[in-house]
Order: sequence, then C-alpha cells, then structure tokens
Amino acid sequence: MEKWDLYNKHRNKIAKQITRGDDMASDEFHLVVHVCIFNLKGEMLIQQRQPFKKGWSNLWDITCGGSAIAGDTSQQAASRELLEELGIHYNFEKMRPQFTINFERGFDDYYLIDYDFNLNELTLQTEEVQAVKWASKEEILKLIELKKFIPYYESIIAFLFEGRHQYGSIRL
Repeated sequence: MEKWDLYNKHRNKIAKQITRGDDMASDEFHLVVHVCIFNLKGEMLIQQRQPFKKGWSNLWDITCGGSAIAGDTSQQAASRELLEELGIHYNFEKMRPQFTINFERGFDDYYLIDYDFNLNELTLQTEEVQAVKWASKEEILKLIELKKFIPYYESIIAFLFEGRHQYGSIRL
C-alpha cells in the first residue's frame, strides 16, 4: 500500500496523505519524478515496461520514474526509483531537478544525468522492467512514431537531449 504526501498548487506540502489510487480533491496534487541517464555517446538509457504492468504495457519509456512516497523529497524519490527499477545507486541530494512539468494531478520533476556503464551491470525490477537499451533522440522519436514508446511530446524528448548540461531554457 503506497502512501503519497499531498501538496497545494504552490507545491507546499499539506497535512494530508492518501493511498495510491484514492481520489484527490481538485486542489490537491502529488509529486512524481523522472530520471534520464545519458552515456558518453549522448544516448539515453530507456526501459521497456513489462507486458503485465498497468498503464503503457510493453512500451518503451525514459530511464525511470515514479511517484514520490510519503516522506520522500524529490531527490530521495529519484534515488529510490533508480535503485528499485534498475539497481543503480545514485545520490541526488545535492541536485535540483533540471525542470518540472506540471500535470493535471501534480508535479513531475526531471533529473538529467551523465552516467556511463555497462548494461549488463543493471538489476532490472522484474515487476516493472523487461528490457533496457541505449537510444539516440532519433531512435526514441521513431519509437514514438511507431507507437512503441510512451507518447511524450516530441519537443520534450528533444529538450531532454538538448537541455541535459544546463539549467534553464536559454542557450548560453
């Protein structure tokens, strides 16, 4: 039973928690995190969701992501999700997310990191992940076109690749 802290529209934590799947009031929101890992070639690590995973079954997705559980900071949630899904230990405590996307029910923090390693070193979470691979921006966009990748906006995928080395939306 996964518990979530709830936030108001200004991202201030309110004194309320819910169990995943419970209804939230229209002025209540929760926190989600995504991590995108890039190798030295500039490719992103992507994962394929299990066929029995509820929502987006069998589709490819960015490196990892999930909801923050009660008590998690954004950074703790990013570390936990990366460890749970792929067996990667990474400390996000001194980082801010590169950007946050507001969605209907919450806030989605994105962390973009360069981290090169051998795919054989990963420990995939069998409940969620069936496969992983490195992919270029063009390969991901092609998978989206073929409906084999979660249907992110193409501009978001491009921004993940282009914005990974700096904060903000202006090239300096």
